[in-house]
Amino acid sequence: MRENAKEPERHARRMAAKQKVMQQRIERAQKEQGVLLVLTGPGKGKSSSGFGMVARALGHGMKVGVVQFIKGKFSTGEEAFFRDQPGVDYHVMGQGYTWDTQNREQDEESARAAWEVVKNMLADDSYKLILLDELNIALRHEYLDLDEVLDDLQARPEMQHVVVTGRYAPKQLIELADTVTEMKVVKHAFKDQGIKAQAGVEL
Repeated sequence: MRENAKEPERHARRMAAKQKVMQQRIERAQKEQGVLLVLTGPGKGKSSSGFGMVARALGHGMKVGVVQFIKGKFSTGEEAFFRDQPGVDYHVMGQGYTWDTQNREQDEESARAAWEVVKNMLADDSYKLILLDELNIALRHEYLDLDEVLDDLQARPEMQHVVVTGRYAPKQLIELADTVTEMKVVKHAFKDQGIKAQAGVEL
């Protein structure tokens, strides 16, 4: 530990300086608009973070739309909890992981049907937050036309927030997004230790 790091006066000075910086940032950030967030990368937690924002939006009384693109073969805790919550329009449109379906035509059909649901949400300003879970995977495999997706996202209502999850977010989506977070793997119970997916932490 750094010398005098716990000294009360030193700590107070550092926190006062940090407070000033944060207050200046808050004062400069006066614009209000819908935000496009992308959660990507190989690490665990992308969908979990997205559903955390769903819970936050519901806490503010917002109407939320959820469309899941890949998952669908098995039930998840998120679906079990959020599907019947007031204010949530929940759609599981996938047929399971791509290595399970092994059927490109079926996967493309499912993705296109899912995007039609999304287009209706994006055109409706009563939806204040929309979670597009695993959309990046559908884009990675070119199940959807990327230009169409980007155009529809840009044309959404001004105050509508959208959260996109999944590995391999395309460069063009990252450029369009307002906030991008990349999850990094440090250790993973399944890959590193052979611990199977379990309810409450994975499913």
